[in-house]
Amino acid sequence: MRFTLTTLSFLVASAAAIGKAVVKNNSEGTIYVWSVGSEISEKVAVETGKSWSEALHTDEKTGGIAIKITTEDDGIFTGAAQQIFAYNLDGEKVWYDLSTVDGAPFEGTHVKVTNRRNPTIDWPEGTNPGGEFSQIKAGDAAKDVVLLVGAAEA
Repeated sequence: MRFTLTTLSFLVASAAAIGKAVVKNNSEGTIYVWSVGSEISEKVAVETGKSWSEALHTDEKTGGIAIKITTEDDGIFTGAAQQIFAYNLDGEKVWYDLSTVDGAPFEGTHVKVTNRRNPTIDWPEGTNPGGEFSQIKAGDAAKDVVLLVGAAEA
C-alpha cells in the first residue's frame, strides 16, 4: 500500500482528534485520583486549583475506564467514599458517567461533567439529584470530558 502525503496528514489529524479526561479540583482540599481499567494507575494527588488529565483511551480487557476520586489518601483501598467518573470510547463518540461508591465524597460541593456543547451531568449538591445510581451521557470524543469538583466553568 502506498501512502501519499495527504493520506498521512489525514491519519495524523485523525489520531490527534481525541480528547482528554480531565479532573479539575476547585474544591477546598487535595483530592486523590486513580485511573482504573484492568489495572490501577498510580495515585495522583491533585491540590486545590490544579488539574489531572489523561488522553481518552480504551482498555483491552474492560473496554471502559473508571476515574476514581477520593478525599482521603489511598481512599480506594480503605473503603473511603469514591466519586466515579467513567468513560468509554465508541468511535467518534464518548460515553461518560458519574456515580458514587461507599458514600458521596463531595456532598455539599458542586460537581459536574462537561463535554463542550454536549450533555452535562450536574450535581449541584455533590450527590445525584435524581437519586439514581449513575447518570450516563454521550458526546464528542474529539473534545475533552471534564469533571469539575467545586464546579466553576470549564
